[in-house]
Amino acid sequence: MILFCILILLLIFIFQAATILLLEFRRPAHATAWLFILFLFPLVGFTLYYFLATEYRRSRKARRRALQEQRRRAKLMAMSRNLKDVRELPWPDPVGHERLFRALLKGGELPITGRNRSEVYSNGMDTYRMMFEEIAKAKHHIHLSSYIVRDDDIGQKFKDVLLEKARQGVKIKLLYDGIGSIKLKNRYVRSLKEGGVECACFYPLRPTFMKKRMNYRNHRKIMVVDGNVGFVGGINVGDEYVGRHPRLGYWRDTHLRLEGDSVYWLQAVFLKDWETATREKANLPDAPSYFPEHQDGVGTEAVQIVAAGPNRKGDAIHDSVFAMAREARRRIWITTPYFIPSPGIAMVLQDAAKSGIDVRLIIPYVPDTWLVHYATLSYAEEMLRSGVRVWQYKRGFIHAKSLVVDDLVAVVGSANMDLRSFFSNFEINAHMFDPGAIARVEELFLQDLKDSEELNLQRFLKRPRRQKFREAMARILSPLL
Repeated sequence: MILFCILILLLIFIFQAATILLLEFRRPAHATAWLFILFLFPLVGFTLYYFLATEYRRSRKARRRALQEQRRRAKLMAMSRNLKDVRELPWPDPVGHERLFRALLKGGELPITGRNRSEVYSNGMDTYRMMFEEIAKAKHHIHLSSYIVRDDDIGQKFKDVLLEKARQGVKIKLLYDGIGSIKLKNRYVRSLKEGGVECACFYPLRPTFMKKRMNYRNHRKIMVVDGNVGFVGGINVGDEYVGRHPRLGYWRDTHLRLEGDSVYWLQAVFLKDWETATREKANLPDAPSYFPEHQDGVGTEAVQIVAAGPNRKGDAIHDSVFAMAREARRRIWITTPYFIPSPGIAMVLQDAAKSGIDVRLIIPYVPDTWLVHYATLSYAEEMLRSGVRVWQYKRGFIHAKSLVVDDLVAVVGSANMDLRSFFSNFEINAHMFDPGAIARVEELFLQDLKDSEELNLQRFLKRPRRQKFREAMARILSPLL
């Protein structure tokens, strides 16, 4: 009888393992990670796989809304000033980079707009100050999306200013993520709703767990005011972004303020997320107050908004990062709190470094998440061996997500340089092509280098065995992080 039970359990285990292998044959790294979990927790692991690893599938209603989205896109394409020729970009050798130009247009899905003005901020204090200033000026609407919203001092300030604008008749929508804001109390949301602020939770925990969508999180940070001014970057709503985290201390982050036609696309992304969260059917493309005409005097900077997520075709952010790194001739400078690259991006970075291109990477010294930090360090050795220079930020915690490639483009947004941001999360980045904007991101990177310590390969190889073991375990799980 005992042998029979053991045989049944073994057959069940083999069935579970075979199922994972069959469903994940296109993603061998995911298969390895899930098989490792299954080996450690035979029944629980397969249950988690069933609910968390299922490929995102759009609902019939979402597919029916695709036509409406196409109409919105066509309308905005006609309203914005879009760059159609590589020679319109301020590149020193535009024709020589035509392949990159075409890759960004096709892979990013959204256009490169040429009528913009940008400001780059390096911390939460300056970012919040400007956000509050723009909120105070709002006359028609405020749309705010944040992965994390906290009921702390900064969260209370946001609540107060939003309620004040709601009393003035401004239409306000607040979108927050069901996992990122899991600690947000109901009383916080209830007080906003009672004050006239529309609130929506993107994929709440319990319903989306049963629908097998809990793994897909809205990691975007967007604010749009009156359709004219937009914010995007890495900063959520919480005290830690002004340096009040009890363990991490100073918080280094990067955020953008945008004016001009790029705001159309921030708005469009927000509205699509809002419709996904609320299932509202809205004829918003026809609302001129949400998409006002922009005047020529707003600016001349070229900016491309790139949104990615499991509900979109392709992997726009991953593919754009790969295309830019592949095109580099002089430098690739990356800042990211989590570095878990895809095999393709790892290869292009290593090949670039071996060919003499200046590839630099800034990661945290003090982590906010130890498992992801060990996974990040597991890639450091092979990067160092190939000639990539790696620094660890020591002034506090670095949460900034930025990329500078030659003098061609600077990227700032919500996406980390990891597999979750590339393939699972709803993310948004801004590509900036203006020399002044690139210089500002470069300036912040060089300052961060001064606040960091460079890893030495020989010393890094001598790290304790227990750390290497932790890195190895985290590396196996890295496709799921």
